[in-house]
Amino acid sequence: MKRSSIGNTGIILPPVVFGTSALGNLYNALTEETKLEIVSECFKYVSRPVVFDSAGKYGAGLALEMLGKCLDKLGIKENEVIISNKLGWLRKELTTPEPTFEPGVWRNLKHDAYMDISAEGIMKCFEQGNELLGGKYRPQLLSIHDPDEYINLGVTESEKEKRMQDIIEGYETLLQLKKEGKVQAIGIGAKDWKIIRVLAERIDFDWVMFANSLTIMQQPFELLKFMNELHEKGVSIINSAVFHSGFLTGGNFFDYKPVSSSNPVDAKRLAWREKFFKLCEKHSVSPAVACVNFAMTAPGVAAISLNTSNPAHVKSNVASVAANVNSDFYKEMITSGLLDASYPYLQV
Repeated sequence: MKRSSIGNTGIILPPVVFGTSALGNLYNALTEETKLEIVSECFKYVSRPVVFDSAGKYGAGLALEMLGKCLDKLGIKENEVIISNKLGWLRKELTTPEPTFEPGVWRNLKHDAYMDISAEGIMKCFEQGNELLGGKYRPQLLSIHDPDEYINLGVTESEKEKRMQDIIEGYETLLQLKKEGKVQAIGIGAKDWKIIRVLAERIDFDWVMFANSLTIMQQPFELLKFMNELHEKGVSIINSAVFHSGFLTGGNFFDYKPVSSSNPVDAKRLAWREKFFKLCEKHSVSPAVACVNFAMTAPGVAAISLNTSNPAHVKSNVASVAANVNSDFYKEMITSGLLDASYPYLQV
């Protein structure tokens, strides 16, 4: 598998990055045996070092904790794994029947989590993340988690600007950690790509991760322009959540929210998906392969971040990154009105 460098940081990314939210019991509580099998499968199908993307928010630190345990049980050496940790959420005691930070999303958690985005808070997140990983493994990639959500908690423009300053101060902490050699690369991930664009004007990122942004279902022109600018600067791009929380492969969530056919917006999405599935069947391409293949077509995309709660899906996820999709499929996507004909990065 072709690997891509993240600037001059020394990090070489394979084309697939493994998300770890399932290790934190996203939607379903998996057994430790299943989690170990998921991590084991990742090392079967991608040459080392294998890259995992995690966060203190995932299961209130459970994902980091389980990742460290699984790596240790498998005897993985430090130089055989690259860990990305998204900072901003700290584990705390669970004092309510279920966690307060994202009710209804995580299952069977024994801890809660709270947000602390500040220079001091980000350092605490870094240190707690290292502890949760077990001390043997340390992240090489750092970012601040969901800066868009944090900023949007501000009601007035002055509040939003204050929150923006908090994020910038947090990144100053990360840049200092990089300067001290405690981490190799600094990046940013967000669901609202426009926040990434704003922050990229103030901070020199080594990489960015877009979530729910450039997918086979949506390709905003402004985003494509921004991605091209990042590519020209040498900033690596990781494309994430390309299935819209599993919706494009048949799931009942769209961007982490349940779908209802009685909702007019959801009804249009369901109609789009039905036509998409029929075209996939006609051209003998799985919806997952189509989503992944398309997500890698834009300039600067170095890797796709994929997540699964089923060990048996790891092999097919990796295979989807290398799979080719016939141009006739994309031609019919365009003629059927499912894909914008002006999208410039397809050979059709």
